[in-house]
Amino acid sequence: MPVTDLLERNARLYGNETALVELNPELQEKRRRTWKDYDLIMPGPSTMAYRREITWAVFDEKANRVANLLMGRGIGRGNKVAILMMNCLEYLPLYFGILKTGAVAVPMNFRFSAEEIKYCLELSDTDVLFFGPEFIGRIEEIADEVGENRLLMYVGPGLCPTFAEDYDAQVVNCSSAAPLVRLEEEDDAAIYFSSGTTGFPKAILHNHESLSQAARMEQRHHEIGREDCFLCIPPLYHTGAKFHWMGSLFAGSKAVLLKGNTPSAILSAVSQEHCTIVWLLVPWAQDILDALDNGTLKLSDFETAQWRLMHIGAQPVPPSLIKHWLDYFPNHKYDTNYGLSESTGPGCVHLGMENIHKVGAIGVPGYGWECKIVEEDGETLVPQGSVGELCVRGPGVMTCYYTDPEATAQVLTADGWLKTGDMAMQDEDGFYFLVDRKKDVIISGGENIYPVQIEDFLRTNDNISDVAVIGMPDKRLGEITAAIIQVKEGHSLTEEDVNRFCNELPRYKRPKKVIFAPVPRNATGKIEKPKLREIYCVENLVAAQNGITV
Repeated sequence: MPVTDLLERNARLYGNETALVELNPELQEKRRRTWKDYDLIMPGPSTMAYRREITWAVFDEKANRVANLLMGRGIGRGNKVAILMMNCLEYLPLYFGILKTGAVAVPMNFRFSAEEIKYCLELSDTDVLFFGPEFIGRIEEIADEVGENRLLMYVGPGLCPTFAEDYDAQVVNCSSAAPLVRLEEEDDAAIYFSSGTTGFPKAILHNHESLSQAARMEQRHHEIGREDCFLCIPPLYHTGAKFHWMGSLFAGSKAVLLKGNTPSAILSAVSQEHCTIVWLLVPWAQDILDALDNGTLKLSDFETAQWRLMHIGAQPVPPSLIKHWLDYFPNHKYDTNYGLSESTGPGCVHLGMENIHKVGAIGVPGYGWECKIVEEDGETLVPQGSVGELCVRGPGVMTCYYTDPEATAQVLTADGWLKTGDMAMQDEDGFYFLVDRKKDVIISGGENIYPVQIEDFLRTNDNISDVAVIGMPDKRLGEITAAIIQVKEGHSLTEEDVNRFCNELPRYKRPKKVIFAPVPRNATGKIEKPKLREIYCVENLVAAQNGITV
């Protein structure tokens, strides 16, 4: 069924129950100032609420108003409508309103520069852009170019910029009746953009079947019931956050959109809203542990007895982190979810809440999915226990890279297998382990080195907050391993300490260069290794070409 049917069902069956809550801890802090000072900082009545919520009935009505607004402007099947907003209570009604018209929703990364916004609008053939107050400056830079052939609509408090139309002023007069548009599972539904870490992003097209599959799978994987409450922290433009939330949509249960990711904000939200399920990224989980370890926060100050599941995705998860997590939360169930935007985000492979003894694995095929590991030729299966490229197949695989058949053919086979670009192996019990990104494998002296394995080892050092391992050019070996290490606040670590600690590793895996510096991550928690290579490899490349060892 089209995913919009789930929203309409919830409005019909659970109309007066809370669907979404928005929490903004930053506003709560600002309200401690005087009202006069506060008004100067954050003008406009709609910005005054630290906590906002809507019911399922209101959610559906708002989506209908969005749909009728767009249809009144001639937008429908075949059109594309983009959303460039931070997480807020307006986001999901906009998304579902777009879908209800038969148009394609195009969520956009809030970190995009003005040029990237322009590029993605053009790449996706977007006809309408909804944007929030945080993006006025960026849109203004390109308004003359992107506004010539598309509608720009401002969503937010304060004055609407002159180059856009005011969404609030327009939508208030639109009907809340459901539009009479028949949707099918094979209809195009959404375009998501790849991370863009190797250049400008690709546009990933999904149909309604992909979205419905993600909702059904998430509910099943985590046994989400109507009494559950999901805390959503990552950005909704990303498939991870959106499709984890869709488990709540499938179950008809409450979810909380938290604008902030500090340990205090997360634990306060869990306590205040009685959250039962929280999806974290590795850095956020580590920050919570650090705060509990150093006494900045005390669990006794929060109500967490109802919190039953913590799960992590978007990146490899160090087993040491989960072991430490269970020291504080011994009754928690745990899951990890693997996926790509090309596979409707998380869950095509998942650990499973019953398999915590296999922490370190990404898991087994998710509900409705198949997996295999192949050789370099893309077809030959590797022997069990050997490393190869992970491929997945299921109802959540993308339709294509929009308007890019050549790129599509490189990753999508004729029989529906998606080549993930991730190197993996399968153990004797059938569990898949992620070894590394294919493009991140370091080849040193003819030996394949998988950075994730070294990163997992280094994270067991109590002084290390975060770490990334990259390959640096070397005249003799081709590449050498370099570890960029972020030391925990208040701790100290020397290169000699690191080298001594790494004596437990096989010699060829030991980092040949140690750099103490911050580890950059994108909005979904993934290490930005291209950025690190750009920062640290140029000097080494020049030196290597000149025969100098750096």
